[in-house]
Amino acid sequence: MTAADRYVVLGVAQVRSPWFGAVARWATGGLAPIEFIKCLSLQEVRARLASGRPFSALLVDADLNGLDRDLIDSASVVGCAVLVVNTISRRTTDWSRLGAAACLDRDFDAATLLETLAAHAQPIPATPTRLTEAPTRPVPLSWRGRLVAVTGSGGTGTSTVTRALAQGLGRDPRLRGRVLLADLTLHGDQAVLHDVGDIVPGIQELVEAHRLGTPEPSEVTALTYYDEAWGYALLLGLRRHRDWVTIRPRAFQASLDTLRSLHTMVVADIEPDFEGADECGSLDIEDRNAMARITAATADALVMTFQAGPVGIRRAVRLVDDLLTLGVAPERIVPVVNRAPRQPKARAEITAAFHEFTRTLLPNKNTPLHPPLFLSEKRKITTAIRDGAPMPAPVAGTLARVVTHLLDELAASSSVPVPELVPMPVVPGSLGHWAEEEEAIG
Repeated sequence: MTAADRYVVLGVAQVRSPWFGAVARWATGGLAPIEFIKCLSLQEVRARLASGRPFSALLVDADLNGLDRDLIDSASVVGCAVLVVNTISRRTTDWSRLGAAACLDRDFDAATLLETLAAHAQPIPATPTRLTEAPTRPVPLSWRGRLVAVTGSGGTGTSTVTRALAQGLGRDPRLRGRVLLADLTLHGDQAVLHDVGDIVPGIQELVEAHRLGTPEPSEVTALTYYDEAWGYALLLGLRRHRDWVTIRPRAFQASLDTLRSLHTMVVADIEPDFEGADECGSLDIEDRNAMARITAATADALVMTFQAGPVGIRRAVRLVDDLLTLGVAPERIVPVVNRAPRQPKARAEITAAFHEFTRTLLPNKNTPLHPPLFLSEKRKITTAIRDGAPMPAPVAGTLARVVTHLLDELAASSSVPVPELVPMPVVPGSLGHWAEEEEAIG
């Protein structure tokens, strides 16, 4: 650290927090090589982090309600270390597990602050360069079950296909009964399709539990519904469309990772809207579509439903374009024509039209998408939904076989990247105890 370098520190705290004024005095009085930038709210902090200017650290009061996994990750991805100033009321929260670099007691002094900055933050040169790209962070390797997303335009029977697929996978003995259907749509129709008789708990409670930590497996299981007749667990969706404002992206990503760590297969019913800030210039729209965007981008396979006819094919082509723009690999997309005609000639015409219009969208125009899978058991499916009975076995079994075969092919292909092994710190006591040691102590 040269004489011209200094730490650029963002700060946000509760009104009249003693440490907040103390840090400002140390900075202005020359007691510490710090440029202290006071922020009035967490919204201002997020705006400054997104401005492209480099920051050394973020000093944040633990009592602020908006301090959670999302804020910490937003700072960490741009190289800004998060230093949480602990208080008595929030001392039990393990901020390090959420990504915070360090925790400080509320009566810390200038020397302690400088030692912490030296250990966890980077000084900023006198003439800093503007950040053009967020630094990449290694993703820790952990076991995850497979994730299959199901989406489609309104009225194509996407939720019904999701239920049938989950049923077919739930009866696959190789999956050992650890299949979950997650309703990640904005309208939450799976509660009606399964006739659960309730709308609580659901995805909102799961995401809330991940804002300030990681819940225990038993706590996650308690948020789902299970019926032996289904053969899979069910996580209910949003109770109202407007409740999407409670779903924070990083907390949702952590929730999805937890679900995959507890289940062999997760089948997610998602919206067909994937616009983000890059496409429409609105961060609100990106947040509204966070569940669909994150799920589709990380899914091992994506089932896309559409209907026959000019309008149905046009919507399917537009949806393929949206998925490819999001970064979904073409070989992971499984087109499904719901309520399809039975005549072979009509099906051949649908397949030809679908491939003709989607070929120009693909990176490799000589390699088309997978041929559509046709489902035509409309009457039996409608009767099953009305009576609360299982979906027709041929439909559920066919969907499960096609998706499982695709997943096996993708896993065996060389295109599946092998994650890099990254050492992870072990929290003392998190691994339990050996039975022999416990007996010896007793």
